[in-house]
Amino acid sequence: MDQLKSLTLDEIAKAETIEALEAVRVKALGKKGALTEEMKKLGGMAPDERKAFGARINEVKAVLEAALSERKGLLENAAIDARLVAEKIDITLPCRPEAEGRIHPISQTIDEVTAIFAEMGFSVAEGPDIEDDFHNFTALNFPPDHPARQMHDTFFFDEHAPGERLLLRTHTSPVQVRTMLNQKPPIRVIIPGRTFRCDSDMTHTPMFHQVEGLLIDETTHFGHLKGCLIDFVRAFFEVDDVPVRFRPSFFPFTEPSAEVDIGCSREGGELRIGRGAGWLEILGCGMVHPNVLKNCGIDPDKYQGFAFGMGVERLAMLKYGIPDLRTFFDGDLRWLKHYGFAPQDVPSLAGGLAR
Repeated sequence: MDQLKSLTLDEIAKAETIEALEAVRVKALGKKGALTEEMKKLGGMAPDERKAFGARINEVKAVLEAALSERKGLLENAAIDARLVAEKIDITLPCRPEAEGRIHPISQTIDEVTAIFAEMGFSVAEGPDIEDDFHNFTALNFPPDHPARQMHDTFFFDEHAPGERLLLRTHTSPVQVRTMLNQKPPIRVIIPGRTFRCDSDMTHTPMFHQVEGLLIDETTHFGHLKGCLIDFVRAFFEVDDVPVRFRPSFFPFTEPSAEVDIGCSREGGELRIGRGAGWLEILGCGMVHPNVLKNCGIDPDKYQGFAFGMGVERLAMLKYGIPDLRTFFDGDLRWLKHYGFAPQDVPSLAGGLAR
């Protein structure tokens, strides 16, 4: 019995799997096991001898069952640990490689322009996309027969009263009017937003974005306007010596008015902003027309100022080499992944406009 006990305990300790341990149990305690065979000898023994031998068998059986139970628990725990290691999932990984979003170039360009003019002391003003004739045309000194008022250029709604129609604003200038009507000078604002016109081709879309600026006080003159826009152009394109020229032009709401060009080079079929033989128009500007000031309740004999406006898509195309205006609105994720910006790239003059 001692030898059976010792051999079986040794086999239990060496069992590496549940199956191997079960084989040891059957070999020792099964119906044809070694201990069962020993129990068959009890029938041929004397009573006193049977009692002592039976007690010894029960003692050995209890020891073996306890060892089997303990070893089984250890093997089951080891099997669970091995399964957990094999089936583990690293939840720190992203659900897919393209989980990162991208900032659209239009939004990025508006943020860049805003950051530059914010350093100059301009605040941001906004207004509705749907306007009336007064704010969009009349207050801005558009004559009644101006072509911009006609259906071929403006999205008009049906008349809501005899002779009165609402429209989708054709520029962000109505926000200048609303600002001057609701705020006393000095005024210094920029106005980013969507605008709408009946036009669609490679360089025009029915909906596009503008940023306009307005400054009204008692002393500002055209020299201030030039300095402001020259600083803006050089900061936006990040070219310190980019040439800038002002060409006389005409706008109903400014007088005098000018178009602003920047120097560029087209050598080798590649457009480069900076010194070169070419010029590129980027925005319009001028001194606010006295009639506009009067229409907004501001005394033109006391106050004056300047205004300017630029197309956001055009700025983005020039700075980031985007060839076709229509791709801004295609909703192509491949395009956005290529031209878009990381959400953490917040433009600032200190940290860089586009990193």
